[in-house]
Amino acid sequence: MSGFSTRAIHAGQNPDPTTGSVIPPIYATSTFAQDGVGGTRGGYEYARSANPTRTALAECMAALEGGRYGLIFGSGMSTTDTLLRVALRPGDHLLIPLDAYGGTFRLVDKVLSVWGIEHTPVDLSDLAATRAALRPTTRMIWSESPTNPLLGIADIAALADVAHSADIRLVVDNTFASPYLQTPLALGADVVVHSTTKYLGGHSDVVGGALVTDDSELAEQLAFAQNSVGAVPGPFDAWLTLRGIKTLAVRMERHSDNAERVAAALARHPKVSKVYYPGLPEHLGHEVAAKQMRRFGGMVSFEVAPDGGDDPAAEAVRVCGATRLFILAESLGGVESLIEHPAKMTHASTAGSALEVPANLVRLSVGIEDADDLIEDLLQALG
Repeated sequence: MSGFSTRAIHAGQNPDPTTGSVIPPIYATSTFAQDGVGGTRGGYEYARSANPTRTALAECMAALEGGRYGLIFGSGMSTTDTLLRVALRPGDHLLIPLDAYGGTFRLVDKVLSVWGIEHTPVDLSDLAATRAALRPTTRMIWSESPTNPLLGIADIAALADVAHSADIRLVVDNTFASPYLQTPLALGADVVVHSTTKYLGGHSDVVGGALVTDDSELAEQLAFAQNSVGAVPGPFDAWLTLRGIKTLAVRMERHSDNAERVAAALARHPKVSKVYYPGLPEHLGHEVAAKQMRRFGGMVSFEVAPDGGDDPAAEAVRVCGATRLFILAESLGGVESLIEHPAKMTHASTAGSALEVPANLVRLSVGIEDADDLIEDLLQALG
């Protein structure tokens, strides 16, 4: 199976051998009958360790990302936490993006730091700065491309060269792009992670995470850790994510179509001082994004020109509350369009740090509604 949509619909999802069901069943069971002591059927004994619905999703994710091993988690953050705890030890150091997702920063800065893990935020699009930030104790470069929320672009292949020349791992959070738009393993990354809550699920009705790697030893260690701590989704969550993946290709095309039009409209608006979208030719990462991505995705951020008052965030907050189609909500990647104020919502944890986001920044998850309606809504909100 070489085509993306073919893999999305069929990988790990053969008709059920017992009933012929063309959709993988939801195996709503906590335990499995054994054929004698230790004699499992197909490797299933207890649902925390493995569940056939979860296995189907793991195989599908591995196929979409072009990797050998896929693991499915209860959330994107449990994916991140399990990987970091397996791959790092007290005293180790990692690099993170200068505008990393607020949840990732919070985990590294507030939770893992207590455990003795050190980190340095760096602009990963600057390879010289990235090399300069490496230490003898550095064990990992954690990358996002595009980043959340400033849509920064890292050259994944070049970052892989930097990482491997230092004998460390490169991890890429591919949530914003999805495997339809970008496959980091093919560009040299060692591990790719996702919040499957977002574009993979695609309908704002399920929380989950996934990880894909070609490293057999790491995959074994991760599976052991996942089973030990229980960072697993329920079978219905896995089933919902599989259902969403089936339409990922057509949805990402529409997300990208709409986002390109929204970004262009915002770039022309007098009350918008800056637009962050890698599809715009003036974006600093445009050429790299065009090289390593199929399209530029459905995420757009922009800065609202301040109204001259004492609060630089006031006008951006007003715009977030003035839309009619764009729903004021956190998360992203669903079929409906969302709007949020990162400084007060998803990235509030970065306040006062090197990762603090602009107070007048607005982030959009551009859905698959009619683009004309979305643009009209934003224009009326801006005034």
